[in-house]
Amino acid sequence: MKTNLSALNEKQQDAVISEDKRLLVLAGAGSGKTKTLLQKLIYLIEEKNVNPSGILAITFTKNATNEMIDRLIISADESGEYEKQLFDKQKSIADKEKERFLQQKKYTWIDGLTIKTFHSFCYSVLRNYGVNEFDNKFKIIGDEKRDDESELSKHIAPETAFEVMHKLLIDECENTEYLLKLKRYILDYIIDKIHLKQIDPKYIPKDGKYFTTLNGTKVRSKSEQFIADWFYRHSIKFEYEPLLNIKDFTFTPDFYIPNANLYLEHVSNKSYSTKDKEEQFKIGNLLLIRTFESMTKDSALFNHTLDKIVKNRLPSDYHQNISINFKEEFNGYHENVKDFILQILRITDMIKVENICIDKVSENAGKDQHERVRFFYELAIPIVKKYIHYCTNKSYLDFNDLISRTASLFQNHEDIANKYKGKFQYILVDEFQDVNNLQVELIKLLLTDNTQLFCVGDDWQSIYGFRGSNVSYIVEFEKHFANAKTIKLNLNYRSTQNIVGASNEVIKHNKFKVEKDVQASKKSEHKIVVFAGNTEDENLQFCTDKVKELLEDGINNDEILFLYRRSKMFTPYFFRFKNENIRVQSKTIHASKGLEAKVVFIIGLTEGNGGFPDIWLEDRIFQVIKQANHDLLMEEERRLFYVAITRAKEKLFLITQKGNESSFLKEIPTAYTVRTTNKIKQVFDKVILCSTCFSQLEKLHKFCPYCGQKISEQKDEIENNEKE
Repeated sequence: MKTNLSALNEKQQDAVISEDKRLLVLAGAGSGKTKTLLQKLIYLIEEKNVNPSGILAITFTKNATNEMIDRLIISADESGEYEKQLFDKQKSIADKEKERFLQQKKYTWIDGLTIKTFHSFCYSVLRNYGVNEFDNKFKIIGDEKRDDESELSKHIAPETAFEVMHKLLIDECENTEYLLKLKRYILDYIIDKIHLKQIDPKYIPKDGKYFTTLNGTKVRSKSEQFIADWFYRHSIKFEYEPLLNIKDFTFTPDFYIPNANLYLEHVSNKSYSTKDKEEQFKIGNLLLIRTFESMTKDSALFNHTLDKIVKNRLPSDYHQNISINFKEEFNGYHENVKDFILQILRITDMIKVENICIDKVSENAGKDQHERVRFFYELAIPIVKKYIHYCTNKSYLDFNDLISRTASLFQNHEDIANKYKGKFQYILVDEFQDVNNLQVELIKLLLTDNTQLFCVGDDWQSIYGFRGSNVSYIVEFEKHFANAKTIKLNLNYRSTQNIVGASNEVIKHNKFKVEKDVQASKKSEHKIVVFAGNTEDENLQFCTDKVKELLEDGINNDEILFLYRRSKMFTPYFFRFKNENIRVQSKTIHASKGLEAKVVFIIGLTEGNGGFPDIWLEDRIFQVIKQANHDLLMEEERRLFYVAITRAKEKLFLITQKGNESSFLKEIPTAYTVRTTNKIKQVFDKVILCSTCFSQLEKLHKFCPYCGQKISEQKDEIENNEKE
């Protein structure tokens, strides 16, 4: 094994040999954080004689776990054979996994370590010791394939979270009142989006009928919708705005109820005078009933009024019971029901991550000033409760449950907690900037006064707030863990001085961070290239030409990486490169975390919607559980840009559009960049004058037609200037 600490810099050595019980290694991008963490593992075993079984290393992804194990095997394998096999492109992933397993068993000190993701660690705890907390024969339920799910694949539930939620929603709709409320919500707020009608004109139809009734009729007002829905609930057939000509003119009463031979006109403050219509009804001896907007302020009164004026005029044998079911009511709306269920799944996830009582969420939602938000939670909370009960009954746990149930096990069963506290004297956590509330709670439950907690991360690279991670745990580490110490790794081994300098300047604009003075160990004459095309086609052409140039210079395809904020930004590049037979690495910036490349292109650096920064203030529905802060969201966007910049080792190209450059580009001092663009063609052609008689000439003239002076040299000079 390679235990020589001379390969580490002074700060890395300090971190490795530190005896502090609560230590945060704050590692800047490219500063060797994984190397430091692995060297800490080896140091503990080699120099401190710590039994490997007493060390717990926690990662966030299965890939990170595999990488850690691979590097430990490489450090132990003096032959170098394993490293060759690991990077052999001819070997399949399955073959590499098999070889990893064999090598891990070969080196008993590696096999004795516990290197797991949060989820797989909790899985093993519950499977082995969770019987008093939960059924230890549980199955994992989820909707997405997670990268650590393969380890747990033998125990995946036979149904997904969405399927369960959908089934429970249908069951709840056996209650007619709930079904009709749900349909009302979906029609109003998912299909018609009536809450946006005053904000965005595109939601207002030309005929002014933007309210959909329960039977699909489009009406002009919320009050008319109420009336139509009342008819529907009572199985009363109606016609909306039927054409009627009694004698003098044609007009459209609001409603006609054939079985009662009754016309109904709803009068609001926006209604035109009904005097002329009323006279026509008298002439035709037809029954007209009026309702008024003031009645709608009291729904019970309005219901009573409709009951009184309509039901009493129906035939005595009229069938008034409505028979409805989920399938029929949502025929044509199933995609919208799916959206509603996905929203419920999202709030269920948030409730668990934020560790909030469901009844408290319901209480907060009930106080919200917006009907739409109150309405959503009125429908959602019963489903969330049924979902949690269903999963418990079926012995299902989702990924958040794995952590919360393990935490609950440690809290409620001191014997189990003490077993793990006694087992692990050293707990190492990678990527600490990505932890959420549940994960920190779990870590704290594993600690004693004698446990050494060794956390590695970079607050400047905290980019998963949308998943529930909380950057304050790393920024305010000493607040969350008493008597803590911080060591900063501030030497970047990956990127050149211009890239490191630019990234430092960008992140300086964030307020909620830990100050670090990151320096570059690599020097290069290459500056960052900022290209601003006049059009997207110019950007495509520039990138295509530059990639071809790089390939001709001997740069491998795998060493060129295209990054973007949203996947759709890369679509035109994908098709252009395909046509040009260019084969380039491309990822969202989130997916690029942990990667590096010699050359990086960051595209889509424009301002405003669809650009970068792209602040997405989520639906107010989610703010009931966790309020969003615009400034903090902007800081996370900036951290995302920082991550993108620091993926580049040697060359960095930032692609924007002239006149719409991202505000982030303005945060990079010109000392680090070379800015280039295609010049805009002059609006006016330059006028050619004869140098002798000053007469205006045409470009084709060789001699002045007025004085005979030769003009070719003068014209050539002007044309050359125009080209420049």
